[in-house]
Amino acid sequence: MKKKFAAAINCMDGRVQIPVIQYITKKYHVKYVDMITEAGPNKILAENKDSETVDSIKKRVEISIDKHDSDLVAIVGHYDCAGNPVDEEKQIEDIKLAIKTVEAWNLDVKIIGLYVNEKWSVKKIC
Repeated sequence: MKKKFAAAINCMDGRVQIPVIQYITKKYHVKYVDMITEAGPNKILAENKDSETVDSIKKRVEISIDKHDSDLVAIVGHYDCAGNPVDEEKQIEDIKLAIKTVEAWNLDVKIIGLYVNEKWSVKKIC
């Protein structure tokens, strides 16, 4: 039976929404992806300094888990990000650090990292 929901902590950039949704629905066999968006969320979670924004992201992830039974959370970084204007290597580093932040929330879900490249293709980082 197809699970219904997963969650993605994704950039607000409209260019990455559809590729991320398509990747997650196909790869993880879910029908819907709850989008928790910020400008450069991988940087925000990697730095873990802006407690108000981090708490807001956490609350929205918990809603997705509690109300939609999401058991997968993806953290996304992407090419040409205005909120985190760094190269691919740094984007990936930030994704990995962001995963550690989210893992510390003890949500009992699978957490993955995704990077969207300049061709708007999604690749799993970890």
